[in-house]
Amino acid sequence: MAWFWICLCCYLAGSIPFGLLLGYLVRGIDIRKHGSGNIGATNVGRILGHRWFWVVFALDALKGMIPTACLPWLFQDQLSVEIYPHAQVVAALLTIVGHMFPCWLGFSGGKGVATALGSTLVIAPQAGLISLGAFGIVYALWRIVSLGSLAASLTFVFAEFAMLWPSPFSSSNWSRGLISLVVPMLIIIRHRSNIERLLKSQEQGTKNSLSETSTESGTKD
Repeated sequence: MAWFWICLCCYLAGSIPFGLLLGYLVRGIDIRKHGSGNIGATNVGRILGHRWFWVVFALDALKGMIPTACLPWLFQDQLSVEIYPHAQVVAALLTIVGHMFPCWLGFSGGKGVATALGSTLVIAPQAGLISLGAFGIVYALWRIVSLGSLAASLTFVFAEFAMLWPSPFSSSNWSRGLISLVVPMLIIIRHRSNIERLLKSQEQGTKNSLSETSTESGTKD
């Protein structure tokens, strides 16, 4: 039963659509009908203004971090010492999957970057911080969130494998080794339209789009 509740609660926590809810609360709009149609922080920032980008990003990160850290701990008396780290990895994966494929929205959600960051800072903090640094560098240079997200995802793979080397799939490490491949792959798949635009040099950076949105919205933020 511990596994059932961990998986269910983490998925449901991850599936909370903060971007969609804030769209209704702040502007009375369905964020899915504006901009890129995505419920994530980037689209919210473009439509509502840059301050709401950070609000949604923080909330999405926390909904990955808190369930990953807390739910296995709540059931630790039912989990052995050997199993506990794997339970945290499963919790992290389910929160990310919940964000990407929320049952409330027809299994069409966000791209999972902020939620993945929150989750991985619990299960693999060093690799998570390195990937966050990669995002920051790429974003500072090009001001394109999707490019930074893709760079962070690929960096996480190499950073985590370096941390787990030489036995990334040993009995104690296999779940972290597996999630370090699965989650970046899911994020890249969710960014396929962005990748197409990047290859065509058509991807929009946030610097101009956020400033334009803030100017147009005036005091509505």
